[in-house]
Amino acid sequence: MANWVKYSLFLIFIIFITGTWTLEPISTAIGIGIASVVGGLGYNYEKVVDQTICRMTECCNDRWIVKNFTKLSLDLKEHVFGQPIVEEKVVQALKSHYEHIDSSKKPLVMTFHGTPGTGKNYVADFIVKAIYAKGLDSAFVHRFSGRTDFPIQAYVETYSAQIRDYIKKAITTCSKAIFIFDEVDTMPSGVFDAITALLDHHTHVDNVNYREAVFIFLLNAGGVEIADKLYESYKSKKMTREDMKLYHFESILESSAYNLQGGLKKSRPIEAGLIDHYVPFLPLEKPHIIECIRKEFQRLRIKMTEHKKNEMLEYVTMDVKTNLFANNGCKRISKKAETFV
Repeated sequence: MANWVKYSLFLIFIIFITGTWTLEPISTAIGIGIASVVGGLGYNYEKVVDQTICRMTECCNDRWIVKNFTKLSLDLKEHVFGQPIVEEKVVQALKSHYEHIDSSKKPLVMTFHGTPGTGKNYVADFIVKAIYAKGLDSAFVHRFSGRTDFPIQAYVETYSAQIRDYIKKAITTCSKAIFIFDEVDTMPSGVFDAITALLDHHTHVDNVNYREAVFIFLLNAGGVEIADKLYESYKSKKMTREDMKLYHFESILESSAYNLQGGLKKSRPIEAGLIDHYVPFLPLEKPHIIECIRKEFQRLRIKMTEHKKNEMLEYVTMDVKTNLFANNGCKRISKKAETFV
């Protein structure tokens, strides 16, 4: 909620409890109200707002920014399949950021990499639901789509300025905002250069504190490299999917984000080392697809028989190189499952 609205509601509340609703100049009413509330009752503005307005509408405080990491862990375990690195490191990164937020030196910046259908958007949604009481409806969650919001390379300077101004305004409203940029591969290269200073180790930039925010970039870039790395590990029998760690992938993901077409290509945030975690979403195999089918059937209250499961699997195409990984992950499962209703 905008600050001027909160102050207006606060004034109305003061007038209501102090009985200063008169035809006198409004400054007199404010003075009497504040004197009565602060001096007589021992309240201050923040306490009054928290106990009144913030009980009715979303505010940038712990009442509404709940940071439920237990819920996040459970949601990822129950709904996201085949992503042990995501389950471990994403929760750790967020929990650490918020636990040390008062002494935070920079905002938390993560990139999610993987082929379509591996769960990048899904996980971003679960993060939002765990952090904010209003979940996806929170006013402190800001989402952008590269394909629709920033489609034209020639406008890169305009887009860059718009992003910077938007983030500054959003942070001014709530410093604990989350910014999610989807389809970064389709954005013009250089579009994020103007926000480099906002992601860096600064106490304030233009008198605004950005250190408490979270930035998440979703990319398909690196998906092929992730699959190749996993497959080579399988072939050499060095490690299983569950054995692999974040550090096995981060260098190749940083390289792919920096060199492949998209909003982060040759970008200053990568050059300056401002991406804290390059998170791989591993390609899904048939057992993971079956789990997705089972979950969708549960959602639709359909009994999953062997025949229905096999029919659903007919729609799944596997990669030609290995015949091990599903090309589109679980992306098409939900709508295919709905045809059984």
